[in-house]
Amino acid sequence: MTALEEFRTKARAWLDQNCPQSIKGPGGVPVGGKKLAVKDVDAKRWLDLCAGKGYTVPMWPKQYGGAGLSKDEYLILLEEMRRINARSPLQGMGIGLIGPTLNEFGTADQKQRHLPPIARGEIRWCQGYSEPNAGSDLASLQTRAVADKDNFIINGQKIWTSGADRSDWMFCLARTDPNAPKHEGISLLLLDMDQPGVTTRPIRLISGDSPFCETFFDNAIARKDDLVGPKNRGWAIGKRLLQHERSGIRILMGGAVKTAPLKNPFLQLIKTYGADSALTNQIILHEMRDKAYRLTQSRIVAESVDGQTPGPQSSIMELVTAELEKEDANIKALLRGFQGLGWEGEGFTEAEIAATRHYFSVKRRSIARGSNEVQRNIIAKRVLGLPD
Repeated sequence: MTALEEFRTKARAWLDQNCPQSIKGPGGVPVGGKKLAVKDVDAKRWLDLCAGKGYTVPMWPKQYGGAGLSKDEYLILLEEMRRINARSPLQGMGIGLIGPTLNEFGTADQKQRHLPPIARGEIRWCQGYSEPNAGSDLASLQTRAVADKDNFIINGQKIWTSGADRSDWMFCLARTDPNAPKHEGISLLLLDMDQPGVTTRPIRLISGDSPFCETFFDNAIARKDDLVGPKNRGWAIGKRLLQHERSGIRILMGGAVKTAPLKNPFLQLIKTYGADSALTNQIILHEMRDKAYRLTQSRIVAESVDGQTPGPQSSIMELVTAELEKEDANIKALLRGFQGLGWEGEGFTEAEIAATRHYFSVKRRSIARGSNEVQRNIIAKRVLGLPD
């Protein structure tokens, strides 16, 4: 038996023994943090078990809460997760964005202070990038950070800050040299959200939810030893962080990512809607694209150098992810028929109302995390090498 075969045997046995039955299939995934308790007992148990094993962040070094897996072992773990249709134990910006960035650019002290709590799901992070006049043109940001003894004093405003009102920490791009060209003089700082100088205000969306916030800084403080990378060189690091976000390959992507619309999709679809119906074809094409997407994710990991996040190619994954999420929500709304229109009232179940609001909420994916147009520009220029 080879080392990889032995790892597969052990990983399969561990998953079969420890994954709760209720975690095998669609459902919620904890985002971590001190402000939002995990109400699902099995989800909390699954998180704690995986954190103890290092499986919330399988490819991180063991000293920072990971399992230290190679990319081949990581791929095997993904396969075994999907075999039992197990959900991921943890999601969020900690494991998907700032964690990989600190692994790449952080100091030893930053890694030791911040990474283990992220891996255990103890701290929730939010992203302080966009501003009212600096969205797609992010380098125009005006939030200032002024050095003062052992700290930076931050003043300004961020917007579309996902989960800011429920987050413990923020990674924030701020201008540390206002006289430098706009792509220079920017630094990446880490700051505690629970301080007097930080105020958040949720933004209500068409879905009725408020996943985004306005965030205001009034002499907020970030420690100088929480400056990531060199001062005034945060733009390149901030862009690299977005590549981690868009690729999604460094976190444990479970098997139960989406809800299968029917128990036996193809045969049942033909029986219910007819082999030539537009809805049948739409669902089958979506399932094919989703399968191709998953295979591409696995190929990216397999072809990467030591499992590292790819560069501009990550924009391809972000673009496809956004379109698949919107397509998935639209198909589910069509399958529910009239019950897919439920906003409130006794005629609709809680699940139907939640699904309708999700349908509206997911429309934002065309602009969230960089609009589809921005992603296409990056692909054209940086991947295909097309002229401006």
